[in-house]
Amino acid sequence: MDEPEDERKDKVNGRTGASRGRGAKKAVPDAAFDIWLRRGLHQMFDDVAREPIPPELLRLIEQDRRK
Repeated sequence: MDEPEDERKDKVNGRTGASRGRGAKKAVPDAAFDIWLRRGLHQMFDDVAREPIPPELLRLIEQDRRK
């Protein structure tokens, strides 16, 4: 009885990961979407991420760490 409940239910119902929609067919579109999203986010936000962090914000972060 050490296995997770989902695995026990799958054994009882005779299902596998592929039959629950986790097959390779969905992985390819998901990977393509992930690449598209990553490129788009980099294009939109890389310049902002490269900006220096304002000293006041750094001070607030350091104060919070000390708590």
